[in-house]
Amino acid sequence: MALGLLFCASTEAARISDLQETDVWEQVFRFFSMRDEVVRTALLGSVFLGISCGLLGSFIVVRKLSLFGDTLSHAVLPGVAVGYLVAGEKDPFAIFVGATVAGVLGTVMVNLVKKTTHIKEDSSLGMVLAGFYGVGIVLMNRIQKLPTGTQSGVDKFLFGQAAALSATEVWMIGGVAVAGVVMVLLFYRQFLVGSFDLGFARSLGLPAGVFNFLLMMLLAFTVVVSLQAVGAVLVSAMLVIPAASAYLLTDRMNRMLILASVFGVLSGVLGAFFSFLGNSLPTGPLMVLAASTVFTLSFLFSPKHGLVSRWRKRRSGQKRIENENTLKAIYHVRESKGFAGEGVNVKDLASRLNETMEETFRRLNKLKATGVCDIKEIEGKTFAFLNPDGWLRACAVVRNHRLWELYLTNQAEYEPDHVHDDAEVIEHVLGEETVRRLERLLDYPAEDPHGKLIPSLADLQRSLTQGNQGEKATGYRMPNQ
Repeated sequence: MALGLLFCASTEAARISDLQETDVWEQVFRFFSMRDEVVRTALLGSVFLGISCGLLGSFIVVRKLSLFGDTLSHAVLPGVAVGYLVAGEKDPFAIFVGATVAGVLGTVMVNLVKKTTHIKEDSSLGMVLAGFYGVGIVLMNRIQKLPTGTQSGVDKFLFGQAAALSATEVWMIGGVAVAGVVMVLLFYRQFLVGSFDLGFARSLGLPAGVFNFLLMMLLAFTVVVSLQAVGAVLVSAMLVIPAASAYLLTDRMNRMLILASVFGVLSGVLGAFFSFLGNSLPTGPLMVLAASTVFTLSFLFSPKHGLVSRWRKRRSGQKRIENENTLKAIYHVRESKGFAGEGVNVKDLASRLNETMEETFRRLNKLKATGVCDIKEIEGKTFAFLNPDGWLRACAVVRNHRLWELYLTNQAEYEPDHVHDDAEVIEHVLGEETVRRLERLLDYPAEDPHGKLIPSLADLQRSLTQGNQGEKATGYRMPNQ
């Protein structure tokens, strides 16, 4: 959007309609003050357009019918041309009727081809899209050759121009938007069930076909009234992109509908704004660019599905696994020495990890940063000490590993020497509830398939409280130590 603003600032500024040449900042002021009627008309139409496209586009996205919206937007173009030829002028009502008839005819042809042939739905959609659009282009060229063709304004239906919206067209867009909102509010549950599980909707006795037809008609009306503002080429983008952006941000349909409508309105307003700043810039492409910018931000920074968020979670998970492997190695070193003493010689730990001392120190410093480990020099030797929380975590990782090995040998009949690699992965993802089920299933085992101790929950709790008589409990002893 910033690049678009710089581009607009470098061009010769002109108002959406017939404004005289002026400074770009004056253009900005005139837009937000909305003192020009053409600005108010374009802005109101863009808002209505954003609401209807975002709302109905959400159902298109969840039903995986994005190509259907593209087909419908191209199929109505012949109807636009026929409506103009019949009326002899740019009559909004004649064009609306012609485009609606063409859209319905395109929908019927898609269903007819799909039901009467072995051609799949995507192929039938592609054929109807190309065929109807080709007819529309031919008729558009015919209109351009008429004596009044160059002044017809029909070419704006290709790429859109909000400035060319009339008051009648704006109220038609508003009427479709209001109808869409009312229908969704009244039949939200029916639309919801039909969108996610058509078979279940039919089993409930719902007239799924009726509601599907109603949704398709609302979609057709939305496409038809959006042509003047966005254009036949790009109206499908306004149906899909805001809804796709909302889809990345929530897993609830009601929230998706609201977010998609908000993103649609935002895209429409930004498209109208930059079109106002530029010199004869078409509104449709700028709306789509605004919607694409919103989608890019959602794609990158969505809390759950965003690329950056997933990268951060993956990186955090890798750090956690590395720290847990370090804790497990410390446990193994202490176990090999009979749990004598509290500290672990860093040299022994490096040998256990098969790493250099520098690599082991880097590991321990990362563990220290989490607050569960300390590093001290004693008599010229470096030792790593775990605090009680770190010791519990180390025992828990070892417990998960050895429980899973025993489960694989006892229940899945793995050979004992074939279970280690699987346990290395699963030890980091086992939840406490799963661990409890494994313990009950295996009758609270004390040893793994190799005869090594499996720390139980009771053992871990006692290890934090038990100590030798007269000594302060340190939190690092295993039971009976």
